[in-house]
Amino acid sequence: MSKYLTAGQIEAFGDDVKHAYQAEGSTLRKTARAKNGVVGGTYQFPTLSKGTATPRVPQTDVIPMNVVHARVTATLTDWNAPEYTDVFDQPKNNVDEQKELSFTIGSALGRRDDQVMLDALDAASTSQTVAHGSANLTTAKFRSGKRFLDKIGAGKTDRYAVIHANNLYGMLGDSDADTFDKNAVKALVDGEINKWLGFEVITLEDRDEGGLPVASSIRTTYFYHGGPRGTLGLAVGIDMRTEVNYIAEKTSWLANGLYSAGAVGIEATGIVEIFCDESGVV
Repeated sequence: MSKYLTAGQIEAFGDDVKHAYQAEGSTLRKTARAKNGVVGGTYQFPTLSKGTATPRVPQTDVIPMNVVHARVTATLTDWNAPEYTDVFDQPKNNVDEQKELSFTIGSALGRRDDQVMLDALDAASTSQTVAHGSANLTTAKFRSGKRFLDKIGAGKTDRYAVIHANNLYGMLGDSDADTFDKNAVKALVDGEINKWLGFEVITLEDRDEGGLPVASSIRTTYFYHGGPRGTLGLAVGIDMRTEVNYIAEKTSWLANGLYSAGAVGIEATGIVEIFCDESGVV
């Protein structure tokens, strides 16, 4: 049962509940090529290779392009996010804990949704990498990410840069970002960089689920072409939902979240790993 429930008794709390700081839902779902209602433990995303047009020679057979058909597989994993509420504590508590737990559970499932996709980005065998060079995130690294995607002809829209708060800190000190006459983002006004060199920037915080990988102060960030024709595939068997049931044996309500999904990098060349040195971040 909720071990923090007694702290919410009337003498200690009012009607409002202060939740621990946490991401409130999935932020990466919009960047993926999502397939909902998947039946089974895996889903295969189809891929097609490039084709090359050839000159037409009169009165001869056409030459097939021999486009290669292939599939990449996403393996689904099942997740629960449960918590009990003891009925004997309900009269002592002037908040609807079931409702509040639904928020907490939904947030946990949203972060798990993100982590499924982050793990797929990390697992993709991409050769598109930018070394940290003893520097945090910079405009020069954004340019390198753009160059990699431009070279392969990735779409000009639906480009995403998934970075950590420590990397945003580095970018806010970049000379191109903190000078008003060089850009229209006005980063110093809002303290945010929402779009830079054609990338929509998504900033993540520290997460118990794992978040963006970091090793010896070197953070891995991902710059990729997403959206419905992008390189990140998400297969959803059971989309995020919550339910509340009374468990008589425990004289408690069980609030539970359910989610089943798997993700995969469909085309690794559409993913750029940019490494950032966070050693200078206090």
